[in-house]
Amino acid sequence: MIHKIGKVTIYVNNQEEAKQFWCDQLDFVVTFEQQMGPELKWIEVAPRIGAETTFVLYDKKAMLAQKADANVSHPSIILSTTDIANAYEKMKSKGIEVGPLMQMPYGSMFSFKDIEGNTYLLREDK
Repeated sequence: MIHKIGKVTIYVNNQEEAKQFWCDQLDFVVTFEQQMGPELKWIEVAPRIGAETTFVLYDKKAMLAQKADANVSHPSIILSTTDIANAYEKMKSKGIEVGPLMQMPYGSMFSFKDIEGNTYLLREDK
């Protein structure tokens, strides 16, 4: 169902400054960077190329604009699967609280909650 911890999203005030900190100060590398709109990028950094888990440096203001009640005071965890439909159905059948299965241009994903009410995101790696 879940095969790895894929990404941890860190909400930042300035993506470029955060990228500079992780890369220049801590010797991380940029593993992926893509423009998502006129003022927002998707930026991933990791300790090395090929690392299984990356940090996503995501703009706090953009997240709050998308979801006003988003908790941007701590990181979000993104888990990975190779079969999103099966994982979704399996979690639902086990009584896990899941959000809607979202089909986005960049992949499929859904949120789910643990027994403490913490929210996670599961996305499909292709």
